[in-house]
This record gives sequence, C-alpha cells and structure tokens, in this order.
Amino acid sequence: MTRPRRLQLENFLPYRLSVLSNLVSSAISGSYARRFRLTIPEWRVLATLAIHPDLSAADVAQRTAMDKVAVSRAVSSLLRARRVERRFAPDDRRRSMLRLSARGEAVYAEVVPVALAYERELLAPLGEAERAALDRALRMLLGRATEIGPAEPGRPRRIAAAGGDA
Repeated sequence: MTRPRRLQLENFLPYRLSVLSNLVSSAISGSYARRFRLTIPEWRVLATLAIHPDLSAADVAQRTAMDKVAVSRAVSSLLRARRVERRFAPDDRRRSMLRLSARGEAVYAEVVPVALAYERELLAPLGEAERAALDRALRMLLGRATEIGPAEPGRPRRIAAAGGDA
C-alpha cells in the first residue's frame, strides 16, 4: 500500500495566503475593533459597501468571497448599529439593497487611513517593480482561482496548463 504524500503546509500556497490574510486582517482590526466595536467581517462589509453601494448581502458575499452566514451576521449587526441602511430594489421588492449610513461613512473615514498606513508599512520592503509583480501575480491567481472553482474531494480535476488544452 502506497503511503499518501504529506502536505508541506509551509510551502503550500493556499495555506501561506490564508496565514498572511489572517495576520494582516488581525493587525488592522486592532485599530478599529475596540474603538468602534467592529468585527473583521463587519469591516469588510463596510469597506465593500463604501465602494459599491446598493449591493444585496448575497452580492457582498460574492464580491468578498466571504461565507453568506458571516455576511448575514455582519449586516444584521451593522443594521442594528445604524451603520448600514437597507432599501428595497424598485424593480424587485424582494431584493434588498445595502448602503452605508452617515454613521457607517464616519467609521469608514476613520479606519481607511489606518488601513492604508498599514498597507504602506507592509509593502515598504518591496521596490516598485516588486510591487507591480506582486499585483500582477495576485490578479492572475484570483482570476485562475475563480476560473477553476472549488476543489472536489474524491474527484481529481483535469486542469489545463497555461496555454494548453484540457
């Protein structure tokens, strides 16, 4: 019986991206969690609606790749805190649309400079060419992950190599 290969987590890209994302999100959340009583999912919803108002909760979940339940909880909390407002689509009364309230805009305006300062500090060791290469690589990986979709246990995927046939 052949022994299955062991996954080297420290070299496994999805693991490394997850750890990096968690570290960055936790570091930035320190600037708003206590002061505004805002969770990471709530901040992500606020930040998304600041740029893309009038989305449904399902749209926010899709745009952010967040779990629908986490988005729903965040939206409920933001509605209770009056940081988000809900309206109904004029063409479909079943579809609710979310946007930041004045309170939500105020919180967003205070958190953004801290988030951007953290991003600058995080990227400081990279030169301009390295930043551009990182941006290109992240865009390509995001596109590719979207293209291939979720992995399915027990069903190996036949994935075409870049530029090849499937």
